[in-house]
Amino acid sequence: MSTSEDGGGSSLRHKGGAPPVTTVFGPGDVPDHISDMSDDEAALATLGYKQEFKREFSAWTSFAVSFAVMGLLPSIATTMWYGIGYAGPAANTWGWLVSVLFVLCIAASMAELASSMPTSGGLYYAAAVLAGPKHGPLAAWVTGWSNWFVQVTGAPSVNYGGAGMILAAASIVNPSYVPTSYQTFLLSTFLMIVHACISSMPTLWIAKFNSVGTVINVLALIVTIIIIPTTAKTVPKFQPSSVAWGIENLTDWPDGVAVLMSFLAICWTMSGYDAPFHLAEECSNASVASPRAIIMTALSGSIFGFVLNTLIAYTITDVQAVIDTELGQPWAAYLVQVLPQEAALAVLGLTIVCAFSMGQGCMVAASRVCFAYARDDCFGVLSKPLKRVNRRTLTPVNAVWFNTFIGILLLLLIFGGASIDAIFSIGAVAAFIAFAIPIFIKITVVGNNFRRGPWHLGAFSLPIGVLGCSFVVVIVPFFSFPSVHGANLTPDNMNWTSLVYGAPMLFVIIWFFVDAHKWFKGPKINIHHHMHSAEIEGVPVSPKKVIDVESGSPSKASSTK
Repeated sequence: MSTSEDGGGSSLRHKGGAPPVTTVFGPGDVPDHISDMSDDEAALATLGYKQEFKREFSAWTSFAVSFAVMGLLPSIATTMWYGIGYAGPAANTWGWLVSVLFVLCIAASMAELASSMPTSGGLYYAAAVLAGPKHGPLAAWVTGWSNWFVQVTGAPSVNYGGAGMILAAASIVNPSYVPTSYQTFLLSTFLMIVHACISSMPTLWIAKFNSVGTVINVLALIVTIIIIPTTAKTVPKFQPSSVAWGIENLTDWPDGVAVLMSFLAICWTMSGYDAPFHLAEECSNASVASPRAIIMTALSGSIFGFVLNTLIAYTITDVQAVIDTELGQPWAAYLVQVLPQEAALAVLGLTIVCAFSMGQGCMVAASRVCFAYARDDCFGVLSKPLKRVNRRTLTPVNAVWFNTFIGILLLLLIFGGASIDAIFSIGAVAAFIAFAIPIFIKITVVGNNFRRGPWHLGAFSLPIGVLGCSFVVVIVPFFSFPSVHGANLTPDNMNWTSLVYGAPMLFVIIWFFVDAHKWFKGPKINIHHHMHSAEIEGVPVSPKKVIDVESGSPSKASSTK
């Protein structure tokens, strides 16, 4: 990995002595009016967009949102059904290690794309540019809709899990209390509305809120890691390594399949690192800060996640009892199983606070994705209001509340029994499909012609991209498997992922070929495009004046290669 300036990177400095911003573009690629722009505005303008947000995020605050979206503690807590509940302790130990290596490959490849094309469109924009004018619109359409599906299911899935933990805490205190589906729905909806209000605030306020949330997430994670082994009431405190690293298959499938299915919990947990890509237009020095934030999130999540998961694997005494608990929440059942009640409630309380922060981070990231796609008219007639930036807060408030409304509708799946589980599996399936498409195009179509940014993988770019894409192709089908089959398979324990994700995706693909291809041409740039010699929206890259960045004066004409 490198942040050197080879491969097309340069450092731009404007009039007035402003600090330079490292960018993929050389002086010959920037627009003629660069002297009137800030450094980050100039870098964004070369990608075809004018600056619409305040750049009040940094590498740290972008990481803060990303780490909050990942929400390790609440993510691990809410996905125990799909990890240890499928393959037992092995899912938390060597299963985590194996899968997270491939996840890191995907994150590194994504960071490389973010450095090259730091826009809020993120993966969607990258897919369009890399696929070229002929296939770019379809690549962008599929990537964009898949990515929006994961974004719009993020907040409701987290808030559903958070509501479950709050109600489970009430059940621990009052054993006679049994939460109802109606109460879970109302509490989840309340959390959605609170997060929408916070996400409608000015960018600086959101950045500060998420910075505090990230500190709380990290501290809560560390406190939890300390409390579990020091206060465990079980005798002995730790299970033998043969148990902690062994498979306890709770499915009807062979052990190998059960382990692959358990990767769902890991992939859902480790899918929030794309947030800095979508916040790039609000981040200073985005072509370096955004990829750094992606890598910081993925690495820290991998390490902390392995420590906590291993701790769970070594301390849990009865996996079946945790999964089948009457509390309705396996994390709460696990804490009660291994800790005294006071300690269990304390850790559960910390997890609930972290889940609140995570849900808010998901809401922010989703709103930026929705805005970026609406800016390109992906939502048809709804695009016009969704791409408006609120004049008072300078944030996409309409996009926030649109996602909130869709999220509340998704929460109605609570009344469908097992169908609510689909919002978790969609989060993994839709995310990794969207992650893989532009990476796959880069390594198979663009190859060495890819114009990398100041942060890049160098000679390791191709093998890392191949490993990441191969993992997605192998693992995604298993996320649609039900835990049982044959005579044991009923509507109540069916995996509805194929329907809840597949049906909307099939609809939007049919929509593209029937109608959308006539008017959707990929990212709709609002100024001349200067990236990768690609033609977008019918605007060809033609010879243009080269600008002297220091003086702002033109020199001889040249073409972008």
